[in-house]
Amino acid sequence: MSRIEEALAKAAGMQSGLHSKGNRAGVSGIARAPMGEPTSVGGVRLAEETMVVINAPLSPMAEEYRKLKEALVKMTKRERFDNLIAVTSSTAGEGKSMTAVNLAASLAGEYDHTVLLVDADLRRPSVHKYLGLGSCKGLSDCMREGLDVGELLVKTGIGKLSVLPAGTPTPNPVELFSSDAMRSLFREMKIRYGDRYIIVDTPPVLPFAETRSIASIVDGVILVVKEGMPNLEQIEEAIDALDQKVLGIVYNGAHLQNRSSYYYAE
Repeated sequence: MSRIEEALAKAAGMQSGLHSKGNRAGVSGIARAPMGEPTSVGGVRLAEETMVVINAPLSPMAEEYRKLKEALVKMTKRERFDNLIAVTSSTAGEGKSMTAVNLAASLAGEYDHTVLLVDADLRRPSVHKYLGLGSCKGLSDCMREGLDVGELLVKTGIGKLSVLPAGTPTPNPVELFSSDAMRSLFREMKIRYGDRYIIVDTPPVLPFAETRSIASIVDGVILVVKEGMPNLEQIEEAIDALDQKVLGIVYNGAHLQNRSSYYYAE
C-alpha cells in the first residue's frame, strides 16, 4: 500500500480524523459558486455560498465543519497546545481557502477559542474577498516593512475571529517566504498569540515553493483534496513536500448517495 493510500485509510478510520465528505463541491456539499450578493454579520459582508458556518449554521455543511473543528481540537490540545495550523491543497481550485475560512469561523464561534486567520496565499489572496474586507495592509507588509502584526489585525465580528490579510501585492512571494523575516514573524505570532488558534491559508503546495517553507514552521497541516482533481501521485507528492506535518485530509466535494442521513429529527 502506498503512503497516500495509508494516509487516506488512516484519515478515514480515525475517530478524530479530519476526513470530511460532501455532496457537490466543498466539505459536505459547499458549492464553489460565484459569491453573489453577500449578507452582513457584525459589519462584515459574507458570501452566501461559501460562509455556511455563519449563513446556514444548522445545515449539514456547517455540521461537517463542526466535526472538522472538534477533530482538530482533539489533535492539538494534548500535552501542549499546537496552535499554528496551515491549510493547503495539492493543486489550485480544491477549496482550501473556503475550508480555512469556515474552519476559523467555526472555531471562533466557541466560547473557549480565540482565532487568528492569516492569509498567506500572496499569489491569489481570497480571505479578504470571502469576508468582504477590501484591500488593506497585512502579512506582506509585516515582512517587507517590519510593521507590527497587532496593528494590522482586522476584527471580523464573527465570534473571536481576527484576520491578518495578505496585504500589499508582491511580485515574488517566494523570496519573502524563504527569508528569515518570515520565520521570525510566524514564530513571533505563535508565541505572542499562544492562547489562540492561528489558521494559515497557504498557496497550493505543488505549484509553489512557499508552502513548503511555511510547513517547516507550523505545528501541523490540513490537506484539502477535492474529488476528481489531484491524482494519487500528486497527493503523495504533496504529503512528501509537507515535511511530515499532515494532520489529516479533508476530502472535499464527495458525492453522497443519501444526503438525508445528515439530518436529525427529534
